[in-house]
Amino acid sequence: MSHRIQIQFGALSKFRAYAALCLLYAITLSMLSGCAATTHDQMAAFLRSHEASVSTGHYTVNPPDAIVIHAPGAGEIDGAVQRVRPDGKVSLRLLGEVQVAGLTTQEIAHKLKAQLSRYYIEPEVVVEIASYRSQMYFVFGEVSAPGPRPFTGRDTLLMALAEACPTYLAWRSQIRVTRPDPQLGISNTIVVDLDKMVRSGDAEQNILLQPGDIIEVPPTPLAWVGLRVRELLYPVTPALRLWDSPSSALDTYDTYDERGASGGGNNGPAWSNWRK
Repeated sequence: MSHRIQIQFGALSKFRAYAALCLLYAITLSMLSGCAATTHDQMAAFLRSHEASVSTGHYTVNPPDAIVIHAPGAGEIDGAVQRVRPDGKVSLRLLGEVQVAGLTTQEIAHKLKAQLSRYYIEPEVVVEIASYRSQMYFVFGEVSAPGPRPFTGRDTLLMALAEACPTYLAWRSQIRVTRPDPQLGISNTIVVDLDKMVRSGDAEQNILLQPGDIIEVPPTPLAWVGLRVRELLYPVTPALRLWDSPSSALDTYDTYDERGASGGGNNGPAWSNWRK
């Protein structure tokens, strides 16, 4: 009876695997036929679609970013590190609450300088970003470290991929970058060949990222088929493991124990004790 059940499990697994391979082979062919590199015109359209300055000098501070203030002549706020509250304000000695959300670091520095002018003559103020938290881009797919990444204003695609670390399953020549536009309700996508960029050193596709960009690292066609087959076989895998557990336990019991053999005595080797 047990032998018959084992045969049924094996036949079911082989049938599911065969059916999955047939289905996924056809899907893989369609995937390969639809893959194409991004043309120069597509790249230009992608970059023009959301023209924006991405330099650190134009980064807009918002909650929950943190800023650090340098004001050598004003000890009350010099060196102060403040996280922007949900209401968009920071609390500073001497100046009280200051609205900073929606401003760049230069604009915040100018605002603080104007307020300090009531107490100091020509104060100098420099503001820097201490922690980028309000704006994110996202990395998904076959990478070791997927998830959101803080947008700093100078993030490039190559930098993002280096930090995320594509796995051995990654299709490095078909990396997709999607840039959504919530206001217009549209998005633009390009396909980037990371292998070509690394091999040739051509940085044309090493684009500057924008907040909200989505980087997808897909699996290779072969890896994709393997993952889908694994999903299809997942329901029967626990049962097969459970069925195989008793035989594994017997193999463990049959292991020869050298300590029992060398220890002498009337009991003899340990393996013979298990079989009794």
